[in-house]
Amino acid sequence: MESLSFQTTRSVLCEVGATAKIGALMADRGCRKVAFVTDDMILKLGLADEALSGLKAAGVDVWVFSKVVPDPPEEMILDAVDQAKGERVDGVVAVGGGSSLDTAKLMAMLLNTDQPIGDMYGVGLVKGERLPLVLAPTTAGTGSEVTPISIVTTGATTKAGVVAPQLLPDCAVLDAELTVGLPKHVTAATGVDAMVHAIEAYTSRLRKNVIADCLARQALELLGANIRVVCDSPDDRAARSNMLLGSMLAGMAFTNAPVAAVHALAYPLGGHFHVPHGLSNAMVLPFVLDFNMDAAHEHYAEIAHYVFPELADRPAHERAEGMATGFAELVPALGMESRLHEVGVAEGDLTMLAEDAMKQTRLLVNNPREVTYDDALAIYTRAY
Repeated sequence: MESLSFQTTRSVLCEVGATAKIGALMADRGCRKVAFVTDDMILKLGLADEALSGLKAAGVDVWVFSKVVPDPPEEMILDAVDQAKGERVDGVVAVGGGSSLDTAKLMAMLLNTDQPIGDMYGVGLVKGERLPLVLAPTTAGTGSEVTPISIVTTGATTKAGVVAPQLLPDCAVLDAELTVGLPKHVTAATGVDAMVHAIEAYTSRLRKNVIADCLARQALELLGANIRVVCDSPDDRAARSNMLLGSMLAGMAFTNAPVAAVHALAYPLGGHFHVPHGLSNAMVLPFVLDFNMDAAHEHYAEIAHYVFPELADRPAHERAEGMATGFAELVPALGMESRLHEVGVAEGDLTMLAEDAMKQTRLLVNNPREVTYDDALAIYTRAY
């Protein structure tokens, strides 16, 4: 039997309307006043209403922090922590996208320890325990509700990650109602992001394992069968629930079998050009799949039919190659930009992107094929 370790969120509640139960979940954990982490748009759209009402009904006071922005900067997180300390909160709830969830995870930790955030960056460096924490995603993509990771913007274009088991929440709440109003382009990009998590977990070079493989396959089956449905029929709650479940399973998979070159090449696009993370992944995905083909063709052949069922009866090499060409067609078909020049990247920027991608050693080491600077530049050039 192979040697492996596996970790994930302590409990999961997957149910339409489940955000109304967040109050009871926090009350059961002894909370009397919680920090409610979200962004202004979530509040304006009313997506936080059920959770806030449920907290009030359960007798839990709330302090709302709604200033979360994409790619959360360190100073924003520290400001939220300072304010929350003044409010004497004893728990943290987040309803929002990956940025809100990442912010809430770090807040729950920083509110219960004197350890500076700068000492937390890296793997396994967090000390102590966090406050009670419940997370409810409003997108089916990041899987942040089941990952022990928070990504923080630490400079103008630089990011750092905190990776520690303490960041896993007490409960992940998956409520399809929170995703019904998502615009098509967000639904598509976050859905492909979740697929990338599953694909890269399944082909991860260093920590690929049987549990993560099972989760990745099931995630791709759910995501592949439903991403076109939710883009065409956004009110389909069954399909929305399946996307949330698929995203969560993919998050569990890549927590334990980490992502690789797709993410490494996507991060500089977000840092320099503020391209949303899911879209960044989608734009480089077909070209990284093609680059990895010789090293990962057997694994690609095993999972291609989950997203592209028409490949199911094809020979193995056609299934593997069909996954790369399939995503090259699927990304624009779902209404997303598919070329770097469409999001403001100039040809002269490609060398800078390649240089930055090579700094993502934590991710590149997981890739099934070694990536050099010349390789990264070639992939960006093809994607341009």
